[in-house]
Amino acid sequence: MRTKQGLITSAKMQRTVTVTVHRLVFHALYKKRFRRSKKFLADSGEFTDLHEGDMVVITECRPLSKRKCFRVTEVVKRAPRVSEIAEDKAVAGVLRQRKKGEKTEDSVSSAK
Repeated sequence: MRTKQGLITSAKMQRTVTVTVHRLVFHALYKKRFRRSKKFLADSGEFTDLHEGDMVVITECRPLSKRKCFRVTEVVKRAPRVSEIAEDKAVAGVLRQRKKGEKTEDSVSSAK
């Protein structure tokens, strides 16, 4: 069975994700490596919370439809979600406000 590791580029379909797999190819004449990419449709199966930017491993299986012959078998790395980013910004904002408060207290105490 073939397995490939790639990045999810689209998760807009039901139970199906588009995975882009990059590979390096060596050019015989110019002796250089360059990147080729190919998109595969994969069945998400038991993984319901897949989003764009997640790194996944897909495994070849029987044809599930005309273009879908792979299944997602493992999530290697998850991309940060919008809610996590918003939460991090809010925490950073609170920390900045506390630092400003400490600076103003220090300047008031030094002025006395």
